[in-house]
Amino acid sequence: MKTLLIVAGSDPGAGAGLQQDLKTATLSGAYGFTVVTALTVQNSLGLQAVHPVAPEVVAAQLDAILTDFPVAAVKIGMVGTAANIRVIARRLRDLADLPPVVLDPVLAAGRGGALLEEEGVGLLKAELFPLATILTPNVPEAVRLTGRTIESPAHLEAAARELQAQGPTWVLAKGGHLATDPVDILTDGQKSYRLEGARLPAPHNHGSGCLLAAAMAAYLAQGLTVPEAVNQAREMVRAALRHGLPLGRGVGPVNPYAPFGREQARYQVLEDLRTAAARLVREDLSPLIPEVMSNLGYALPHAEGYKHVAAFPGRLIKTPQGTMTPAPPAFGASRHIAAVILTVAERFPHLRAAMNIRYVEGIEDIAPLLHLRYASFDRAQEPPGVKAREGGTLAWGVASVLDNLQSWEEAPDLIGDRGEVGKEAMIRILGEDPMNVAEKALALKNALQAAGKV
Repeated sequence: MKTLLIVAGSDPGAGAGLQQDLKTATLSGAYGFTVVTALTVQNSLGLQAVHPVAPEVVAAQLDAILTDFPVAAVKIGMVGTAANIRVIARRLRDLADLPPVVLDPVLAAGRGGALLEEEGVGLLKAELFPLATILTPNVPEAVRLTGRTIESPAHLEAAARELQAQGPTWVLAKGGHLATDPVDILTDGQKSYRLEGARLPAPHNHGSGCLLAAAMAAYLAQGLTVPEAVNQAREMVRAALRHGLPLGRGVGPVNPYAPFGREQARYQVLEDLRTAAARLVREDLSPLIPEVMSNLGYALPHAEGYKHVAAFPGRLIKTPQGTMTPAPPAFGASRHIAAVILTVAERFPHLRAAMNIRYVEGIEDIAPLLHLRYASFDRAQEPPGVKAREGGTLAWGVASVLDNLQSWEEAPDLIGDRGEVGKEAMIRILGEDPMNVAEKALALKNALQAAGKV
């Protein structure tokens, strides 16, 4: 297993610092060693105090690691003091074969509070920049390191090139603080690459910079090139930001587990779909299966696209013998049911399953008797252009229902529409998992049969 030396400060909330670095390294496939440079006192509300570790203690920690263990990469975050910078640089220069070094120039806490004095900033540039394989400043850090005004991607690129000329082999200048859509600049001094991405609604973003640098270092330890490591680390950060953890009363941490928990759930998602479908076949849902047939879908945790949603390629069909599933569930099998699930999960992430059944006259009256909440949308109100996109109508219709909910209201169990010319009237059943959806569907079938409606 490849190893990663993490040199960083301690965050008791574990959202940033060496705690975030260590989690990220482990999840990215590296074994992390740690050298503590400072003890911070902070939580989700902000930074209260910083207690740097004495340089002789930092030196002793480095010696303990470097004289005993192989180190495939180094990640340097918060260094604490100018004296610690001298110690770290001296120990790294003494190595016979310097591994890749990722230097995250942590100068201030994300929520305010200086983490390195001015003398340390100068020493950082003089002592550690020349040892860095890649430097990862954000906009405020790049401003402080260069003295430039940075208000655009062009300004950021100029700053990145200036910083690269001071010693790092590569610079990744992070543009998340720009007023425009975020653009990161990756440069080796010869070529520059603009890495673009949409701005994510990420209220819980504490530790995103630490996660990015630690993931890059872990991937470099495993032999990836700098551009490859940057791309993979950015993908991990994107997922971690999208699914930040609302812990504490302020800004919560990013969630490094999001992409990995998603992958681990694949088998269980398929198994849960098979089990629920077997019950629908056994208890015969065919009276509620529409002409276009039904599908039952289930999303992975933290799903980000239709390929993260499993459904039945051949749908659930009605035959003279009852309900059948011609093929087992698979990921990416239905864009339509995925559009419903993904739209709902943006607001109600615990609702990861859905199924379509045919609309039956009077279902609005029966649903409350089963303690099921019913809501609907009107296809006639659909904006021009939405129909042209596959799954566009469903995403729009479901979103319009959810947008009309009060902030305190729960999601409906059923979302219906009366159809239009060429479009069958339909109900979508929402639930936490496939069996939850199946139970609602069967309860509706039994109640509608008892009322003589099917």
